Formats: sequence, C-alpha cells, structure tokens
Amino acid sequence: MAPDRVFLDIDAEEAILPTTTGLMGVLANHTPLVTAIDMGVMLLREADNKWSAIALLRGFAFVQDNVVTILVNEAEFPSNIDEEAAEVAYKEAQAELEKATSKKDIYLATVRCKRARVRYQVTQVQKTQNT
Repeated sequence: MAPDRVFLDIDAEEAILPTTTGLMGVLANHTPLVTAIDMGVMLLREADNKWSAIALLRGFAFVQDNVVTILVNEAEFPSNIDEEAAEVAYKEAQAELEKATSKKDIYLATVRCKRARVRYQVTQVQKTQNT
C-alpha cells in the first residue's frame, strides 16, 4: 500500500524485501514479524515462477498468517519509469552528492541519490527478469 492507494494485491510464492538491515526473503509459513523497509527493489515470485520487481521507497512490512502487508511512502512499477531518464537522474544525483559539502547538503543529496539509484535499478532488474 502506498499513501494514496492499494498499489498491488496479488498471491505470490516468495517476496524478497529491501529492509533496513538487508534483503529478507519471505516464503509460506514465515514467522510473524514487523520490519522497516528501506529504499530498494522488492522482488515477487508468482506461481508461474515469473519474477516481478517493484521500487519501494521506505516504510514497513508486516508478515502474519501467510500475508505480507507493506506500507510504503512510495512504490513504482518499472513499466512506469523511463529507463533513460532514470539513468540520467541517477548520474546527476551522484554528481550532486560528490559536490555536497555541508552535513545538510550531504544528507539531502544522499537521499536523492539513493532514490534515483533505486528507480534506475528497478528498471535494470526487471529487464534481466524478462530475458
């Protein structure tokens, strides 16, 4: 779920979540838990063994009774992201980060760079899944 809508509601065999402590896999009968979601790519494997990638931009995941509920600030499908524009934005954000000097500017540039990287990365992950 994103703040403005239910982003996706599917049955999946496996989910790989970008948590703040690293990637975490979730399969059937997973132990109940709550975890923080970082900016990153979530992978979902459906019953046909097809993988889908989704960009997640911070939030929380709840796992209980074979249901994974994810509440995030923002989520995007790779099909909604222009790959070339995302790559340009990522390179620009990297350059901005390299030039940042104050703590505030470094922090803001780091967040922008990480967001841009995730948006570009999800287009690349999805492309490899489709080949």
